[in-house]
Amino acid sequence: MNAIEIGRLLRAGTAGCVVGCKVTQMETPEFGGMVRIPLEDGYDIYGLIYDIHIDDDGLVRQLATASAINEQVIQDNRVNRNVPVEVSVLFTGYELRGEIMHLLPPRPPLTLDRIFACTPAELCRFTAHGRFGYFRHVLRAGDLPVGELLAAHLRLAAVAHAQSGRPDWRHDATRELIVLLRDDYGALMSVLSALGDTGLFQGAPQSTTARSQ
Repeated sequence: MNAIEIGRLLRAGTAGCVVGCKVTQMETPEFGGMVRIPLEDGYDIYGLIYDIHIDDDGLVRQLATASAINEQVIQDNRVNRNVPVEVSVLFTGYELRGEIMHLLPPRPPLTLDRIFACTPAELCRFTAHGRFGYFRHVLRAGDLPVGELLAAHLRLAAVAHAQSGRPDWRHDATRELIVLLRDDYGALMSVLSALGDTGLFQGAPQSTTARSQ
């Protein structure tokens, strides 16, 4: 499956970036989805989508308060005009000449670099590497809906791994999250509750702390 371009980079920092995309590309970016930013010399940055933001403008405000809007006007506004859509990405690691690292990238991408949605194979390859080291980038992002983000990501990754012959990946991921959050009962319950709502983690292991509370 070929990678699908979702947009181009607007701004970036050490820990993440913001991508601009068109409304016509909105079917591809998905909350919790993993993206890849290819750079030069075999250097690729990976990240998770944690926010999709659609701004308004003067025309949208006028249309929103109109008593009736023709469907053609709505489609023209969405398709033909450059409606501002921003996709925020949290960096989770990088790949350099074939070696995957679950570390923050040594340097951020540049303005207008292209961003692609990871294919199922790329998603499996990145998430199967090592021992879920990229989880710490999500868990330390206290200003994000961590439980919801992890649940959305693990739901997508679990399906990709199951289709590639690794149905137990989701249980290994859940065990690792329990270990990482064993000293933070509130955060652990938030994450496990969100995971439970995905419907994919029934029968996943629970910590002794969780069972005893």
